[in-house]
Amino acid sequence: MTQRDLRVLPKTHLHLHFSGSMRHLTLVELADKHGVRLPDALRTDWPPELSAADERGWFRFQRLYDIARSVLRTEDDVRRLVREAAEDDRADGSRWLEIQVDPSGYANRFHGITEFTDLVLDAARDASASTGIAVQVIIAANRTRHPLDARTLARLASQYVGRGVVGFGLSNDERRGTTSEFEPAFRIARHAGLLAAPHGGELCGPATVRTCLDELGAGRIGHGVRSVEDPDLLKRVVDAQIALEVCPASNVSLGVYRRPEDVPLRRLYEAGARIALGADDPLLFGSRLAEQYETARTVHGFTDAELADLARSSVLASTAPPEAQKTLLTEIDEWLGTPATVPA
Repeated sequence: MTQRDLRVLPKTHLHLHFSGSMRHLTLVELADKHGVRLPDALRTDWPPELSAADERGWFRFQRLYDIARSVLRTEDDVRRLVREAAEDDRADGSRWLEIQVDPSGYANRFHGITEFTDLVLDAARDASASTGIAVQVIIAANRTRHPLDARTLARLASQYVGRGVVGFGLSNDERRGTTSEFEPAFRIARHAGLLAAPHGGELCGPATVRTCLDELGAGRIGHGVRSVEDPDLLKRVVDAQIALEVCPASNVSLGVYRRPEDVPLRRLYEAGARIALGADDPLLFGSRLAEQYETARTVHGFTDAELADLARSSVLASTAPPEAQKTLLTEIDEWLGTPATVPA
C-alpha cells in the first residue's frame, strides 16, 4: 500500500507559539552562547515529560517555557527564531503561518512592547521573503496577568492591522483568571478588524469555549477539543463554522488526554467541525506540523481524502485573503490528484 506525502500537502499553520517554535538545536546553541543553564529536560532528556493535569504540572511546563524564552537575548536571536520557524513550516507543507506572541514576555529585554513587536514583524517580513511562505502575527494576552494589560496589548495590536498582525489571542492556563474579564480587550481588537482567537476548551471543559464565544466574540478557538463534551455547544461551533485549532501532540503531552487515540479528532471531524491542526509548542512537545497530520493518518485512520479536507479547513480558517485561499485550495486538489507513492 502506498500513500501520498503529507509534507507536500499544502496547508496553513494557525497554532504555533513564538518561543515554543524554536528548534531544540537552536535552544542549546543560544543557551551556550549566552550562558543560560538549561535543565536536563531541555538539553539531554529532550523532549521533556510533561503534564498539566494539575497546577504543579502546569508550573513545570511554564518554567521550562520561560527558560527557553530567556535564551532570546539579541535581535539576531529573534530573527533566527522566526526564520527557522518559517523554514520548518515550509518543509512541512505550510504556505501560511500565523505565529502567536505575547510581547509583554520580551519587553524588558527588547526595550518595550512596541519595539519588540516592530522587531518580530520585521523578522516575519524577512522570513516570508526568504522562504516563500506568508508569516503573520497574532498578538496574545496572558490569562495570568491583569485584564488591563490585555487592553494595552489589544491597542498595540490594533496599530498594526494591515501591517502583519492579523489576530488577538488569549493564552496560558485556562484555570487561572476569569475569561470574561478580558472582554474589553477583545472588543478593542475586534473593532480594529482583528480576528479573535482565544484559547479555550483544553485544560478546562466546554464551558470555556462557550465563554470565548459569548464574551470574547471568538472567530476561532485555540484547541477547543472539549467541545465534544457538550453536544449543543458542538453543534453551535459547527453551524457557525468556528474553527478549532486542534493540537494532538500537546493534548497528550499536557495530560488533557491519556493516549493519542483518545484525542477526539475523528469525532470533531465527523460532526462537521472546521479543524486546523497545529503543533502548539514543538520545542516542548517534540513534533511539528506534518507530524500532526501523520497522527491523524496513523492513529485516527484518516484517508488521504480526509487529510486533504483537514488541509482545506486550515486554509478556510486562516486570515489569508480570498485569492491566496483559492490558490491553496487548488493546490490541495492537485495533491489529492497525484498518485500515492510514499510507502506506508
